[in-house]
This record gives sequence, C-alpha cells and structure tokens, in this order.
Amino acid sequence: MASGSKKVIYAALIGNAMVALTKFAAAAFTGSSAMFSEGVHSVVDTGNQVLLLHGMKRSQRPASEDFPFGHGKEIYFWSFIVAILIFALGAGISIYEGIEHILHPQVVENPVVNYIVLSLAILFEGFAFFMAIKEFRNAKGQMGYVEAVQRGKDPSMFVVLFEDAAAMLGLVVALGGIVLGQVTGNPVYDGVASVIIGCILGLTALWLAVETKGLLIGESANKKVVKGIREMTQAIPGVEHVNEVLTMHMGPDFVLVNISVDFKDSISAGEIETRIASLDEQIKSSFPECKRIFVEAESRRKKAAVAAPTVDV
Repeated sequence: MASGSKKVIYAALIGNAMVALTKFAAAAFTGSSAMFSEGVHSVVDTGNQVLLLHGMKRSQRPASEDFPFGHGKEIYFWSFIVAILIFALGAGISIYEGIEHILHPQVVENPVVNYIVLSLAILFEGFAFFMAIKEFRNAKGQMGYVEAVQRGKDPSMFVVLFEDAAAMLGLVVALGGIVLGQVTGNPVYDGVASVIIGCILGLTALWLAVETKGLLIGESANKKVVKGIREMTQAIPGVEHVNEVLTMHMGPDFVLVNISVDFKDSISAGEIETRIASLDEQIKSSFPECKRIFVEAESRRKKAAVAAPTVDV
C-alpha cells in the first residue's frame, strides 16, 4: 500500500511540476485568467505532493517514550493540511483572479498557445490520473469508489486521486472558457472559467477535509475487522462473553485493539494468560494491521454496571 501510494505521488509530483511551468508561461504570454488559475492549481498540487511525501516519511518513524504508538497519524495530519491548502490557496486565488477578470476583462492573445499547453497538460495529468485510479482500484478491492474513500484508511491514496480528478475537470473548464471567449469575442468567459475552477477546488478541499477529519480524530477499524476479532475472541475456550471490541487506527497500517472479555470463573489465571496469548497471535495473523492488542478480563456484570447511566434523584 505504502509503495503504491508513493509511486502515485511521485508520478503526480513530476506531472504537476511540468504542467505548472508551461501553464504560467502560457498565462504570461496570452494574458489568460483561466490559464493563470490552472497554473496556481498545479503549483498547489505540486506542493501538496511534497507535503504528502513528507507526512509519509514522518509517519514511519519508530515509537518512542513520548509517542509509544508511533507516528502513524502524521500522514492524517499532513493530508488535512493539504485539504486546507487546496481550499485557501487553490480555490481562493482562482476565484479572486476570476472575479478580477470578470470586472476588468482582457482579451486573450494568441489563444493557440493556450490550446497547445492545455493539450499537453491533459496528457500529463491524464497519465497521473491513470496511475492514481489504477492503484486505487487495486486497493479498494470489491468496494465501490465512494465506499472505498469513506472506509479507506490511507488518505495519501485518495487525496492524489481527488487532486488528479479535480485537475482534469479544471483543464476541461479552462479549455471551454478560452474557446467560448474566442468564439464569442467576450473575454468574460475566461474569468468565469477561473471562478468555476476555484469552486471545483473548494469542493474538492471540503470533501478531503471531511474524509481526513475522522482519521485524524481516531476512526475505528473496518467493520469486517471488528467483526472478525469479536468472533475469534468468542471462539476462545473459556470465554463467557465478549463485552466490547474497541479499535482505532493509529496509521494506515496500524490498528490499536482493546478487548473486554468475561472469562468463566472456573478458569485459572494461568489459563487466561495462555488463551490471551493465543488470541493475540490469531488476530495478528488474520489482520496484520492490528499491531497492538490489549485484552482486559472483566466481568460482564461489572461492565454493564459501569456502562449504565446514573440517575439523579
């Protein structure tokens, strides 16, 4: 998963850097607002890829006394920062630039240059998008695309996918604005295209922020994993009842598990210890992402009493 994510990010990084240079050169040569917004878009995307790689590197640092469960959540933090940057820089600058050109329209000169640059950009971005969608398709398995994003625990994968999808849509909008401006002779369409590109980036940023927020706060493992852990625990000889299974992602490939179990009174402490060790081995074998597992031997009645709400008289 991590190697696949890095491959996709590097492809997007190289593509966006090349595209940004050509877009800004075309914007300076032709005076196109939409092309300038697309240049800003590509610069923001390039910076985002650098931040994602930085986050992935920092998340791989080993556990320490201050961070006993490692630094896996760093990738969630930097993915959230990426969403903010897309909104603040990409969307903000694009909308501002578009409104400025709507209020003070300028005729786009040498539109052929823009067509050439946009065509090249579509090729570069198309390749990056193809790489992202291919990796995401392999990672999502049998899940649908929306479900995979909602249940996905590796934001670096879907952040790049969202960025590339927004980039392709933005290029089409920019191309449409320049064509309409040339056909109608009205340069306002160029500014309108810039505003639309800004809105696309804003919506992309909001969706990314929503999806990464849960991971940053502490999402549980997928239902399939939780159900599997509960069934394994219940199948251990001597288990009277599984009180609860609590899980939390500390990183894309690191799940923290806490299990409350009511063992039969007839089982000795030594037998409980042996069976907990066996359960730990089974869970880690079936779900390698479950790196740390804590099993708490607790009476079902005691657990119910603690969980019961208090009533003031």
